[in-house]
Amino acid sequence: MITVFYDGKCGLCSREIKHYRKIAPDCVFDWQDITKSADDLKQHGISVSEGLKLLHAIDNNGRLHVGVDAFILIWKQLQRWQVLASIVSLPIIRQLVNVTYRAFANWRFKRLEHCQIAEKQV
Repeated sequence: MITVFYDGKCGLCSREIKHYRKIAPDCVFDWQDITKSADDLKQHGISVSEGLKLLHAIDNNGRLHVGVDAFILIWKQLQRWQVLASIVSLPIIRQLVNVTYRAFANWRFKRLEHCQIAEKQV
C-alpha cells in the first residue's frame, strides 16, 4: 500500500484527500491524518512540522516521496489523473510546479496555528 501523510486540520488538504479517497481504487492507499497520530510519520524520520508543511507519501517499496513527487505518486494510481501525473513529471514542468507548490505550502504553513505550534515543538 501507498501511505499518504496529510494535514487533516487544513481545510484545503482535507477536501483534496477526501476527493482522492472517493475515487481511489480499494486497497491502494493508507491515508494517515498526522494531526490525529504522527507515530508512523515519526517512524520514518519525519517531524510533525515537516509533515504538516509538505505532503509526504511512502510507496510500495518504502521509498519516500515529498511534495510534488507525492502528488505524482498519488495521481498515477487514480483514473483520469494519470495524464496530469505524466505532464507534471516532465522535468521543466516538475521544477516549475515544485517551486510553486513549495511557495504555497510555506505560505499556508505560516497561516495555520496548528502548524506554528508544531514548528515550535521541534
